[in-house]
Amino acid sequence: MRVIAGTARSLPLKTPAGLDTRPTTDRIKETLFNMLQPYLCDAVFVDLFSGSGGIGIEALSRGARHAYFVENDKRALACIVDNLQFTRFTQKATVLRQDAVSALYGIHERGADVIYMDPPYDRDYEKQILQALRELPWVTSETLIVIEASLTCDFSYLDEMGYFLEKEKCYKTNKHVFCRRV
Repeated sequence: MRVIAGTARSLPLKTPAGLDTRPTTDRIKETLFNMLQPYLCDAVFVDLFSGSGGIGIEALSRGARHAYFVENDKRALACIVDNLQFTRFTQKATVLRQDAVSALYGIHERGADVIYMDPPYDRDYEKQILQALRELPWVTSETLIVIEASLTCDFSYLDEMGYFLEKEKCYKTNKHVFCRRV
């Protein structure tokens, strides 16, 4: 795994051993960031279920001002810290070792520009996070929320929760859902 573009372009990133994390492939990451690029300049980026930190680091490399990395796994956290040091983004990052819902209440920003989450598939974590995000003052109608999920994950509840679906991009084995608060 590597940084695709920006100031840290081509730098390799560590990933935790084992199957507990699923690093986003370079091809999918490139497609994702081609869609996110207009939102990244001087952005506050929140990377939930960060794994190795590759998504948040890519956002920093492409111009985000600050990134929050939220991860609960000790080995994945060590990779995030190592990767931030290697890419020289430590000063632009806040690493939170907590479960994703609890960590949301520890973020104190005027507003987040992009929130990205890649939770374990098919466990309804997406719904729990979206419920929590409704209560937070730093999540506005301008905040873009991107969810990586399995192809079978149903998001028909978004309207009821006060979100609207902006876009959905499907790949062979998963998809990205783009939504915002109403």
